[in-house]
Amino acid sequence: MPSHLPYSQACENNKAPILEKLHQIFDTPGKVLEIGSLTGQHAVHFAQAMPHLQWQPTDHPDAADTCRPRLAQAALPNVLPVIALDVSDPDWPVDRFTWAFSANTAHIMAWNEVEQMFRQIGKRLLENGAFCLYGPFNQQGQYSSESNRQFDRHLRAQAPAMGIRDLDDIDRLAEEAGLMLADIFDMPANNRLLVFRLRKTAAPLQEV
Repeated sequence: MPSHLPYSQACENNKAPILEKLHQIFDTPGKVLEIGSLTGQHAVHFAQAMPHLQWQPTDHPDAADTCRPRLAQAALPNVLPVIALDVSDPDWPVDRFTWAFSANTAHIMAWNEVEQMFRQIGKRLLENGAFCLYGPFNQQGQYSSESNRQFDRHLRAQAPAMGIRDLDDIDRLAEEAGLMLADIFDMPANNRLLVFRLRKTAAPLQEV
């Protein structure tokens, strides 16, 4: 890893297990909207491994420049220039897409931003597409581990608007946006990968 590139150890640790699942889900050609591209490690790793996809990185206007060096170095033909995207904006500067992906963002965003993320994805997701959301999530108010409890306490000490979200609340947002929680995959380090599809095309939930 060149030292001049922005780097996230968490992205490095989770990119392989996430890719294993995305290979199964993002199985047909299409555009992927990534929300919160951060260092660009996920964008580069996933786009290299799945050349049938056109990867659209995005990040908050204050952070969008962070991934540019890595994307420029990789120069992948199926990765588009990063778009500055404020998820709270009601008018997203993106077209419709087949797939959407976001990692470790729902617990960093304020709740109104999480709501807007689901609302806008529900408007733009194409039929038979999917939205994959990765990160730590509580279930019925319960933490999945003591480390997640401590992490949540750390987040809320930094900003009360941050914090680990509950699956019931996320599921409600999905329904309001016309989406359905179709799959839940348990992932390493007490994380989960949630897979949402349009309600009219979704199969019943299968928790793995």
